[in-house]
Amino acid sequence: MTFVGKITILSAVLALSACEGPIGGLVDKTLDRGIDAKSLTQLQAGIWIDPNGCDHWIIDDGIEGYLSQRLSRDGKPVCSGKAMSNTAIGGFKSGSNIRDSI
Repeated sequence: MTFVGKITILSAVLALSACEGPIGGLVDKTLDRGIDAKSLTQLQAGIWIDPNGCDHWIIDDGIEGYLSQRLSRDGKPVCSGKAMSNTAIGGFKSGSNIRDSI
């Protein structure tokens, strides 16, 4: 096998091994794994209104950020009209000691 072939195989093995997480590949997504690691329940969420007027939960943890669509109990998007499109409301930058550079 050539040197390039060995490097290719090694790269593929390393790339695939990075996909394996704890507990058989499942990762607990309720935890912030950054510099100031903690449960996401310790962070303050706000609401971002998309261009269509629908709500999304938003959390800014300084370096990291989290966003997920706000859904009703039956799984439909919540479009409350609480603010103008493309705006964020609430204390979504609270809960972290890391200063946001933006």
